[in-house]
Amino acid sequence: MTNADESKSVEKRLSDDIQVLEAEVAEKTLRREKVMQAIRDLRDAEDPKKRIFHHTEIFELQQEKLRLDVEIKFRTNKINRINLGIEDMDSGSGLKDGFLF
Repeated sequence: MTNADESKSVEKRLSDDIQVLEAEVAEKTLRREKVMQAIRDLRDAEDPKKRIFHHTEIFELQQEKLRLDVEIKFRTNKINRINLGIEDMDSGSGLKDGFLF
């Protein structure tokens, strides 16, 4: 797989506009709170005595929460890089320069 193919397979590139990124963080944070509430509701609705379990739904919602955490972190880091004036590095530039990180 070439770099061009890799770039095409990546979701959509993050915006360089801080306001857009902040709006996305706010939207994803709100979605994350709703997912966490749904997890709490499902846990409260479980009743082992009546054999009522929602383990599959809870697991899927926990995965969604983790995905949202990562997306929020990516956007927050992007905002920080923009504020600090750090340009994006392509994935191989560190190796070309002799540094792994």
